[in-house]
Amino acid sequence: MKRWLMVLPLAVFLVVAVFLYRGLSLDPAELPSAMIGKPFPAFSLPTVQGDKTLTQADLIGKPALVNVWATWCISCRVEHPVLNKLAEKGVVIYGINYKDDNASALKWLAEFHNPYQLDIRDEDGNLGLNLGVYGAPETFFIDAKGVIRDKFVGVIDEVIWREQLAAKYQALVDEAKP
Repeated sequence: MKRWLMVLPLAVFLVVAVFLYRGLSLDPAELPSAMIGKPFPAFSLPTVQGDKTLTQADLIGKPALVNVWATWCISCRVEHPVLNKLAEKGVVIYGINYKDDNASALKWLAEFHNPYQLDIRDEDGNLGLNLGVYGAPETFFIDAKGVIRDKFVGVIDEVIWREQLAAKYQALVDEAKP
């Protein structure tokens, strides 16, 4: 019996060590989404500019990135110039201004330029909740039918776009061609 009690701490240590070792091989930026393969959730929200109400039907027709952003998000400020460059190159980007003050969002877009073809105001965060958003920035890839095909959590910089995301977006564009 004493021998078993001496071995027990070693066994517990080994089990914990295996779990910790497994954790080292996981990518912390890869947060799985239950929304992959599902239609973009239903919503009816105003634009940041307040001139129109948008629904998920407005997102259908062409492949796009749907970027979740906010003025309180420091990482979004880093990402924003890259999004402007992508928009200039013809990448379709829709924005979701997440849990933000609308006056601040308008000032941000005026100051830093607006890369978004549509910009959804999600002040209460309900659309973000339905998408499973953890925070900002997060970017969803939707196909021409409005189905979520992929998700990227974190800042999209030029290297990440070139090495990881451009091919995914281009595949959606190619798929949408007749």
